[in-house]
Amino acid sequence: MNAVDKTGNLSRRGFLHVTALAGGGMLLGARFPLDGARGAFAATADAETALNAFIRLTPNGIATIMAQNPEIGQGVKTMLPMLIAEELDIPWSQVRVEQADFDATKYRGQMAGGSMATPMHYESMRRVGAAARAMLVEAAAKEWKTKPEKCTTEAGAVHFKNKSLSYGELASAAADIEPPSPRTVPLKDAKDFRIIGQEIPGVDNPEIVTGKPLFGIDVTVPGMKYAVFEKCRVHGGKVKSANLDAVKASPGVTDAFVVDSAAQAGSAGPSMFQVAPPNGIAIVGDSWWLINEARSKLEVTWDEGPTASQSTAAFDRRAEELSKQAPEQDLRNDGDAAGALASAAKTLEAAYQYPFLAHAPLEPQNTTAHFHDGGLEMWAPIQTPQFARGDLAKALGIPEDQITIHLTRMGGGFGRRLYWDYMLEAALIARQAGVPVKLVWNREDDTRFDYFRPGGYHYLQGGLDEAGNLTAWRDHFVSFGEGRRFAPSAEMMPNEFPQGFVPNFALQASKMPLGIPTGALRAPTSNAISFVVQSFIDELAAEAGKDPLQFRLDLLDSAPAGTRTAFDPKRMKAVLELVRDKSGWGKADLPEGTAQGVAFHFSHRGYFAEVVQATVSKEGELGVDRIWVAGDVGRQLVNPSNAVNQVQGAALDGLGQALDQEITFDGGRTNESNFHNFKLLRIDQAPPVEVHWVMSDNQPTGLGEPALPPVPPALCNAIFAVTGKRIRSLPISKHDLSWT
Repeated sequence: MNAVDKTGNLSRRGFLHVTALAGGGMLLGARFPLDGARGAFAATADAETALNAFIRLTPNGIATIMAQNPEIGQGVKTMLPMLIAEELDIPWSQVRVEQADFDATKYRGQMAGGSMATPMHYESMRRVGAAARAMLVEAAAKEWKTKPEKCTTEAGAVHFKNKSLSYGELASAAADIEPPSPRTVPLKDAKDFRIIGQEIPGVDNPEIVTGKPLFGIDVTVPGMKYAVFEKCRVHGGKVKSANLDAVKASPGVTDAFVVDSAAQAGSAGPSMFQVAPPNGIAIVGDSWWLINEARSKLEVTWDEGPTASQSTAAFDRRAEELSKQAPEQDLRNDGDAAGALASAAKTLEAAYQYPFLAHAPLEPQNTTAHFHDGGLEMWAPIQTPQFARGDLAKALGIPEDQITIHLTRMGGGFGRRLYWDYMLEAALIARQAGVPVKLVWNREDDTRFDYFRPGGYHYLQGGLDEAGNLTAWRDHFVSFGEGRRFAPSAEMMPNEFPQGFVPNFALQASKMPLGIPTGALRAPTSNAISFVVQSFIDELAAEAGKDPLQFRLDLLDSAPAGTRTAFDPKRMKAVLELVRDKSGWGKADLPEGTAQGVAFHFSHRGYFAEVVQATVSKEGELGVDRIWVAGDVGRQLVNPSNAVNQVQGAALDGLGQALDQEITFDGGRTNESNFHNFKLLRIDQAPPVEVHWVMSDNQPTGLGEPALPPVPPALCNAIFAVTGKRIRSLPISKHDLSWT
């Protein structure tokens, strides 16, 4: 039977692939079309090879479920198999989970990013389990000579009257069953869930707490050498000459050479995920410590290139100049913002700025690479293996199918591992060295050569009528890019709130050239835009003499009839009202120097409102007392314990960014180099984070990102409530918070 029938739909055998295993087991695979995120199963011929998940069922009743997506700490290695196991109707105690290698033939959507795992796979993974269950039921019905609909399943067994057969006993027979139609496989009602909605510990927890090899940095292979890679401190600089002979003579060094792949510029991935071709000095040897010591002996003459003229101070000056000129682009114009501002009863102007940020994962970038048998084998912590493989094939001049990528767990990433520059470096070094090579960046490499969240500047004007209603909003947004394109993750989308809720709205933009690499950081664009928008809304509420939370509720009611917005204001109102009630907004008898601030943001399909309570001493010492979070990500939390973990982690991540994080540049060089001057949140700075849910009747969506954006503005709004000082630029540590 062909995988795709004459109508273009997946056939049953095209949807499910069943193989009998030696010893009486069953291997089940499932195919999905490229639009599977929308729950459809229509497919074209070029989608038939996209395989999403496997179940391996053995005679002892154990189901081994492959986790297809890379695990970065977001919980998908546990969550996706939970979906399959639920519909398979097997106890979680009988489930084993294995991380799948990257395989574009077998899997679709095999990436981590954008909080996409749940919306893409919530239904499709359940159908994998449901189809397997149906085949096991049919095998049992044949054995008992009855109809499948008269059989039931529970706890990994099929039951009929007083008879039962375990899945292990049925696996071999089920492998011969014709798979059911993917469109007709019944799914459980949520009231019958036994696994979905339960708090399931992460499947890697035992390995993590006992220090078992799990992460990319743990990989070892026979004959492996270690490598470090020295790059020009000026972004984009290139090697002119180096004292390679002296470095080669250092203890433990087996080779040192220039890597220059400038001729391979370009990328097979989408523009947002392009990486620069490596140029620098590779040092290879028997011990990472020794070769890193040898690195200190390097004497390199660099061609620093044009980026050497760029600096944070120059960006600040140029942004101020551009703010006084006519904007280069109109991104959105509703009504007549200029006219409405001119006639407003009250107007307010403010300039906001946020810095470049590094991702700072605790596991620095690393990859193990081995050329053998005409191909390349890699072990890498990578969020986008498909894009990486395409770029590697292009740079190395070999077919994509000659590159094998083993996916390792990632020790953090937050978007950094959407980019595969470290993989490309490892591959080029391994090819030239002629041996398996494990490239490990040190912390300074990881901080200086990040794909940074870009900074930005917003020059805002707002207008209020006599009743204190918001009637006009103008934002001249200055950031980075060329022509009409923004640098990756710098763009403010022309549908961000409050667009559509202000009758006279103008979003305009100007851009500066940039030679420093930028990329997506957790909740890209939203992590910066929320600070600006929600802080300025707070300013407008104060100018109007209104409660800032009620001002937001009123604003959410103000969209003109028929206005199309990026989100549902009713869902946002529900989370805002919930966080109001849970935090005791406006009712708590707070001591002097303590206040609450509020903010909300719609990000990555998630609706989140948050209240931060902070205390500021008169001397300006800041402490964050508590954070309340209310979120709406649909009707179902797949794994509630992981859901709370994701929200708490995102909130604390946003808090760390707001308090003390920035990346600055001088002469094209990154000034910050380690955790002493790019500071992560400390335990004694971390407040309790209280999480509450609005369970709306909507499809489940992801949680890795949307809880982060409201934290910085909510904190800054709380600081204003105590001190009367507006924080219009981050980080907060640069501001004097003292008050009288």
